[in-house]
Amino acid sequence: MSQATLNQNLIATAAGEITVYNFDGETREYHSTSVEYLAVGVGIPGNSTVEAPLAAKNGFAVCCAADARSWLYVADHRGETVYDLESGVETSVTTLGDYPTNVTTLAPATPYDKWNGSTWVTDSAAQHDAQIASAELKKTQLLDAAKNTISLWQTALQLGRLSEANKARLIAWMDYIDAVQAMDSAQAPDINWPVQPE
Repeated sequence: MSQATLNQNLIATAAGEITVYNFDGETREYHSTSVEYLAVGVGIPGNSTVEAPLAAKNGFAVCCAADARSWLYVADHRGETVYDLESGVETSVTTLGDYPTNVTTLAPATPYDKWNGSTWVTDSAAQHDAQIASAELKKTQLLDAAKNTISLWQTALQLGRLSEANKARLIAWMDYIDAVQAMDSAQAPDINWPVQPE
């Protein structure tokens, strides 16, 4: 088969086959090579060029330039994990090009880290406030569970129907409740919670 001849507008002036290099219509990233037959007056297919692409390069995508007559390397971070500088939320890069300006590849160490312009710094006050809130919640849950445990014994005690064994258990649970109530949530996370009675 004869070789097609093209003019400066990439239209065939002589019919024949020609090798074209195809690229993605949106990202312009090279994706395949094909041999096309062109009749006289027919141009090369859309999203293709007759210029051979650059060699593959790690960390970059080979993309066709806007003029479709040359290729260039574009940073390719797709699939990499990055972290939002404001919220610390983890996301994945999905587009070609440099990293967005509002992310970093450095992971925050805690949910209370704030970006200082070059690294994550833990907001100790916010972290401690959250630990106190968590301790208060745990304290409430422990007290509620203990009160549910002793409620039937208290009723039996009021009716004079509580056995000596259960009276001893009730006293042990009341001591436990007193111990939990005495815990200082401000000491979080260094709190040694009392052990529930048997």
